[in-house]
Amino acid sequence: MNLADALPHHARARPDVPAILAGERVIPYAELDATVRRFAAHLAALGLRQGDVLGIALRDTPEHLLALYAAARMGALALPMDWRWTTAEQSALATHFGATLVLVEPDAALPDGTRCVAVDGAFLAAVARAPANLAFPTGEACASLPFVLSLSSGTTGRPKGPAVTHGQFLRRLWTHWIDLGLNSRETYLSATPLYFGGGRTFAVSLLFSGGTVVLFPPPWPPEAFVAEVARRGATSAFLVPTQLRRLLDLPDAALAPLRAMRLLLSSGAPLHPWERHAIRDRICAGFHEYYASTEGGGVSLLRPEDIEAHGDSVGRPVFGVEVAILDDDGHHLAPGEVGRLAYRGPGVAQGFRNDEEASREAFVEGWFLPGDLASLDAAGFVTLKGRKKDMIIRAGINIYPAEIESVLLSDARVAEAAVVGWPSREKGEEVAAFVVARGAVTGAELLAACRARLAPYKLPRAVLLLPDLPRNSAGKVLKAELVARLPPLTGTPDAPG
Repeated sequence: MNLADALPHHARARPDVPAILAGERVIPYAELDATVRRFAAHLAALGLRQGDVLGIALRDTPEHLLALYAAARMGALALPMDWRWTTAEQSALATHFGATLVLVEPDAALPDGTRCVAVDGAFLAAVARAPANLAFPTGEACASLPFVLSLSSGTTGRPKGPAVTHGQFLRRLWTHWIDLGLNSRETYLSATPLYFGGGRTFAVSLLFSGGTVVLFPPPWPPEAFVAEVARRGATSAFLVPTQLRRLLDLPDAALAPLRAMRLLLSSGAPLHPWERHAIRDRICAGFHEYYASTEGGGVSLLRPEDIEAHGDSVGRPVFGVEVAILDDDGHHLAPGEVGRLAYRGPGVAQGFRNDEEASREAFVEGWFLPGDLASLDAAGFVTLKGRKKDMIIRAGINIYPAEIESVLLSDARVAEAAVVGWPSREKGEEVAAFVVARGAVTGAELLAACRARLAPYKLPRAVLLLPDLPRNSAGKVLKAELVARLPPLTGTPDAPG
């Protein structure tokens, strides 16, 4: 079915239920379907057709969600962008994917002839005047119709994104219902960017299910997030690890409203074992870690009851997904062995749009390889070892940055840590650790703490202190930027700073 086919049902069955809340603004289900249809009709009047690419470079507003559902309604292919990217970044993306037009904030523009349409007062007035009865694609014929270009790496390197179909996206929503219990009774606090895969998918899912989406765009202070949960009576939320760590800095009494939530999800980057325990015990007993990718949707889920025995894992595969661990030749590895994680299922895309080379590397014989190294035990629990591209090879020995980061973050003096490979003529790579500290501590002191818990070959060559780690707008650490900051290595170890 077309993902927008659910909206007329909700308009009839639950007209008074708020579909979207944003500040004091309320869009009930009685209005949502007709508004989406008028939005789609206005896009058609602007020349957008079924199969065309619609760029969406909007803030986290109701119009962003309306644009996504309008693209679905008319059979266009949504291309979400971060409105904070530079015009050059947005233009490169629009050109690469052949966007027919791009929806932008008022006064924004893209260079190089990209057609932009500002979502301003005049645009919204035109939407209100547009017809709500145009014929658009519907039913089972939409299963193979592309819905969204789900970007995998933002603007780093060449843009990569598969065209996820309505059918594939719908199967991803099955995971939300079967494994997470999201449904029409949910009040979901949307507190991550809508252009980002997780933020977008959960918001679209809740509207498909008939729940309420509360828009609470980042950045926000942790105290404000707690207050919004209490104000809205939110039952669920999805956050990235950086946001959760800031919440953990609050005292237990300040976190009390969050303990009333039914479900708190984390995804985007793995957490460390003690963080999983602390989030479940201090913030929300319904904490689940959800390992997923933009190309394939949900992979595995760590439930709160499994944290005690499997707190170093990201849980077991979700419904309908099969996971395997492969060596570099594509052979399946035995339980416990570390290799390339691969998975397949009905929600997984079939390849990257306009990039056959990248597709051949990542989509192999029906499996998708997201680039993560992992192991799989006999009980089905997946343990991540880090990104294959981030693995450090020092004098021929594989070193997983996540292990060293975990040791550093277990020190109360460390707020954040990122470990990267330091190019070395002698060893191939050395280990460099970047740390955001709490209070007064030196790199030498942190290196001494590492020495007590790590084998000598895993020790950082230096622990470097920074006021902040560079991140993209989805909260992921930009390790390439950290590597670029490293000076050339000399023949003898530098003193940690």
